[in-house]
Amino acid sequence: MAGCTVYHPQPIAPAQLARQFEQRSLASPGLHAYMERETGHGVTPWPPARWNREWLTLAAFYYSPALDIARAQWGTAQAGIEVADAIPNPVLQLPFQYNTPNPGPGAPFTLGPSLDIPIETAHKRGYRVDRATHLSEAARLKIVDTAWTVRAQVRGAMLALYAARERTVFLSAKADAERQIVEMSRRRLALGENAQPDVDAAVLADTQAESALAAARSAGQDARAQLAAAIGVPVAALDGVTLDLSAFGAVPPAPPAADAQRAAIFHRADLRASLADYAAAESALQLEVAKQYPDIHLGPGYTYDTGTNKIAFGLAGITLPVFDQNQGGIKEAEARRKEAAARTAALQDAILGDLAHALARYGASVEALHLADTHLASARRQLESRAAAFAHGNADRLSFAQARADYQASETARLDARVAVQQAAGALEDTMQQPLGHDAMSVTLSDEPPR
Repeated sequence: MAGCTVYHPQPIAPAQLARQFEQRSLASPGLHAYMERETGHGVTPWPPARWNREWLTLAAFYYSPALDIARAQWGTAQAGIEVADAIPNPVLQLPFQYNTPNPGPGAPFTLGPSLDIPIETAHKRGYRVDRATHLSEAARLKIVDTAWTVRAQVRGAMLALYAARERTVFLSAKADAERQIVEMSRRRLALGENAQPDVDAAVLADTQAESALAAARSAGQDARAQLAAAIGVPVAALDGVTLDLSAFGAVPPAPPAADAQRAAIFHRADLRASLADYAAAESALQLEVAKQYPDIHLGPGYTYDTGTNKIAFGLAGITLPVFDQNQGGIKEAEARRKEAAARTAALQDAILGDLAHALARYGASVEALHLADTHLASARRQLESRAAAFAHGNADRLSFAQARADYQASETARLDARVAVQQAAGALEDTMQQPLGHDAMSVTLSDEPPR
C-alpha cells in the first residue's frame, strides 16, 4: 500500500488555455533556451533581429500543438512497454470453512493461506514487450513525420507572404503607371488628341490594377495569419518581427532521381513508422502462437483442517487446450500482419509515385522560370529603350508610362514562375522528407513538451 501511486488531479480550464495562448511570444525565454539547445550554440542577440525560415521552424517545433500531441502519444506508447513487461502478481487466497459436525479432533474450522502464482510460458511476456517496443518506435517516428508537416506549413506560409509582398511591390508600380496613364489620357481627351474609348480603356486598366493590388495586400494579411497559425502563436506575436524571406529568391538544384528515390525510401518517417507497425504485427502473431501453450499456476499454501495441518506444493491450475487452441486469435493476427504488409507496400508505392510527379513538376517549373527570366530580360531592354527614347524626346510620356506598366506585368509573371518553383521545391522536399538545401531542421523527440 505504501508503494502505490497517489492520484493528482490536473483540471483543464478553457479560459486559462486561451490566456496562455495569448501570452505566447517569439521573445519568450523558454523559446530562447529551446533554440539554443536545438542549435547547439548561443542565439544572440535575443530575439533575433531577422527571423529566417530556420528560426521560425524551430519556434513552430516549440509551440506546435500537433507536435505536443505526437509527443504525448509517444509517451503513451512508452508507458505501454512497462505494461507489457509487468509480471503477473500472485493471488493470496484465505479460505475459511466451519464444519458441523466436526469430523476431526481439533477445532471445527478449515482455514489457512495459500498462493496462486502464475508463470507465463512460451516467452509470452517477451513477445508483448517486443510488440509494445515496436509500437513505441512507430509513435516516435510519427513525431518526425508531424515535424515535417509543421515545417511544410511554416514554409508554405512564408512563401505565401513572400509572394504577396513581392506582388504588392510590382502591382504598386503598375497601379502608379496606370494612374498616370489615366490622367494623361483625360488631358489628351480635353485637348482632342484622344477619344473617349481610349480613356475608358485606361480607366478599366487602372481599376484592374487597383483591384489586383488590393487582393495582393489582402493575401499578405492572410499569409501573415497563416504563418502565425503554423507557428502556434497569436497574430499579434508577429508585430514588430522582421522576417527574412530572401531564401525564396534562390533555386536549389534538384537531386538525381536515384538519390531522390533513396532519400524517399530511407528518410520518410511515415514509411519507417509503417515498418515498425508491421514489426509490431509480427510480434502480435508470435504472441498469439505462444498462447497455444498454457500458463502454469503454482499453488503452495498451508491449511488447518479441524486439527490436521496440511502443506500444499501442487499446481493451482493449468489450462487444457482441448476445445480451443487459440486458432481464432492466430488467424486474426495473421490477417492483421497481412494488412500491415499491404499498407506498407501501398505507402511505398504512393511515395514513389509522388516522387516521380514532384521531380517532373520541379523540372518543368525551373524551365518555366528560365523562360520567364528571358522574357523579363527582353521586357527590361524594351523599357530601357523606351526610357532612352523619352529622354531624347523621341517618345512621349504616355508611351513611356505604358511601357512601365507592361514591364511590371512581366515582373509579376516572373514572380509567379519563381513562386511555382518554390512550391515545387517544397513538394519535392516533403516527398523525400529531406531538404534540398543545407537547412536541415531538428526536432526534439521527447515525450514531454519542451517548455
